[in-house]
Amino acid sequence: MVKTATANKIPDLVEILGSKLRLNFHPGQTRAWDATERFDFVLAGTQSGKTSFGPWWLEREIRRGGDGDYLAVTSTYDLFKLKMLPEMLTVFGGFIPGWEYHKTDRVIHNNAGKRIILRAATSEGGLESTTAKAAWLDECGQDEFGIGAWEAVLRRLSLEQGRVLGTTTIYNMGWLYSEVYQRWAAGDPDYFVTQFESIMNPTFPREEFERARRTLPLWKFEMQYRGNFARPAGLIYDTFDFTQHVVEPFEIPSSWARYGGMDYGGVNTAAICYAEDPNTKVLYAVKEYLSGKKTASEHASYLQSWNCRLWVGGSLSEDQWRREFRQGGLPVRSPEIGEVEVGIDRVYGAHSANQIYVFDTLTRYLDEKGRYSRKLDRSGQPTEAIEDKSSYHMMDAERYIIGFLKGNKTTMKMQAKVNNYISDE
Repeated sequence: MVKTATANKIPDLVEILGSKLRLNFHPGQTRAWDATERFDFVLAGTQSGKTSFGPWWLEREIRRGGDGDYLAVTSTYDLFKLKMLPEMLTVFGGFIPGWEYHKTDRVIHNNAGKRIILRAATSEGGLESTTAKAAWLDECGQDEFGIGAWEAVLRRLSLEQGRVLGTTTIYNMGWLYSEVYQRWAAGDPDYFVTQFESIMNPTFPREEFERARRTLPLWKFEMQYRGNFARPAGLIYDTFDFTQHVVEPFEIPSSWARYGGMDYGGVNTAAICYAEDPNTKVLYAVKEYLSGKKTASEHASYLQSWNCRLWVGGSLSEDQWRREFRQGGLPVRSPEIGEVEVGIDRVYGAHSANQIYVFDTLTRYLDEKGRYSRKLDRSGQPTEAIEDKSSYHMMDAERYIIGFLKGNKTTMKMQAKVNNYISDE
């Protein structure tokens, strides 16, 4: 039931004024509504009015864009059922008549040639089936909404150069930070970001906001109730500085040595290439690779073009993978160490000493770097276990090669080790 506002109560988001509707946005929603940039992102506290805003933004894009397909994507199927779908049906087929929902296809359509395709980011394949004119992405900051889903949405919008609305609470410092927030902060004219607290929503209780301030760790309160990025407890590489250690690509001199790290998998084989400045001994991450459903020979054929002087990859037990790559023309050395924590310590030390810089084109690496975290216990303290460890392919590939290169205390010893290995080949 839609209520009309009175002089003594906070107006509802939607008011019916005769035959018209009036949207009563709060200031944070209004900033996103008025934005003209192609990529419009709302990073805000919980229950601040993000999800209720999304369908109205999309409805306006449909009126502007006309016939065709549009996307509404949330992070998981559960969130689709519990949050996105009810809000969509409140607007499309509710306030705005003439729309019908087809559950089997998860499509809302009307008789005027317009379709809204509803999907979950965890099923990236479902995002590859259409050309879309605009997209609303809800809870796109969650771990489940990976950079692969973001890139798939961009591909679907590329022909029409369609706009995007992203609405989310902040949960990590992954691609949302490196690919959206950092671009906006640097002045990229395609991006707009608005951030606001939960209490920007006039119906959010101030008492609940203050309770969260008193009882939550500061980083969690900033992210989940104020819409600000913060380094969460458990972030493994907390000395990696996105403003200092990420650089624009430059031409690598042919005299610089290159080294490659690799992580194996039938679905996801990952590789990363570092170029070493011979004067400073600083390493620059210059190329990344993540691909699946290929033979080792096919992977090797592509990676040979990187001209790496040395490859290190896989765990100590993955000799068969290394043999497959060797037969494909790419010799890969086994790591010196089997302990994950030792490798992490060596990468961590390299970050702390400003010995690693990363090209800003390595989007998957940067996404993983900002999310790679330890599980927290019930009191919110980091444990030894790594959260969702098997999904961090770039971090594993980096750990193998950096663990090898930084295994000795002096550059001279490290170089001798590399030379000895190459001569043995």
